[in-house]
Amino acid sequence: MPGNILKVMVKPGDTVKSGQLLLLLEAMKMENEIYAPCDGVVTAVTVSVGGSVNSNDPMVVIG
Repeated sequence: MPGNILKVMVKPGDTVKSGQLLLLLEAMKMENEIYAPCDGVVTAVTVSVGGSVNSNDPMVVIG
């Protein structure tokens, strides 16, 4: 969903577990928590605080 990035909790190189909180996204005046769908290592973070995203934009790449 389109929205604005409020907080990013990970950076490239971080190891994440499935269900770990990655970032906070404000959409439709609500804060949405975005969680890791799988275990892995963050290879890229394509958003920054204050930036905006559209539906289906990649935000965090986990390899």
